[in-house]
Amino acid sequence: MSRAESKIDIAVLASGSGTNLEAIAAAIEDGEVPARIALVLSDNPYAFALDRARRRGIPTAVVELKDYPDRPAYDRAVLEQLQGAGVDLVVLAGYMKLVGPEIVEAFRGRIMNIHPALLPSFPGEHGVRDALEHGVKVSGVTVHFVDEGLDTGPIIVQRAVPVEEGDSEETLHNRIHEVEYEAYPLVIRLFAEGRLEREGRVVRVLPERT
Repeated sequence: MSRAESKIDIAVLASGSGTNLEAIAAAIEDGEVPARIALVLSDNPYAFALDRARRRGIPTAVVELKDYPDRPAYDRAVLEQLQGAGVDLVVLAGYMKLVGPEIVEAFRGRIMNIHPALLPSFPGEHGVRDALEHGVKVSGVTVHFVDEGLDTGPIIVQRAVPVEEGDSEETLHNRIHEVEYEAYPLVIRLFAEGRLEREGRVVRVLPERT
């Protein structure tokens, strides 16, 4: 299957600055990832990720929890946006909410997240800080499929990032970010090319098709 034949539409969910969104969009524009960003959705109307998307002409949506009576209603509104955009894959890029079970079920095996630690160690919002506090010598990046838990889904790709003497949370996070910007577009390309095979919790990367 050629890259052109495997082109997919993706939605990116982001709550903050959107640096991973920027890396993904740049890789798409460079022809490295056979995809189109059909939607950037945020729970934060002030997220810089929305500005990044608008500058590139990418459709955006804001769905705020405060506008809904409860979390299930909020999740349904997010799901409606994703389904309305007709996306093949949902990409979490600094989305600071646990994805609801209805969304997970609708996109089972088609929703992924990137985490700044080597899962299953140090899940949650403070993965870099927790790793440093535990004195690890190697941290890294994990891209995984999303399930109903917090950073518990099947691992797709991991990349190691050594912890250097004197590292602060900021310096280590900056080096992890640089690895994220390479790893996430790669995984999206593998998904688009049909090269990710799941068996239970194990995800295998299949050889490139000729």
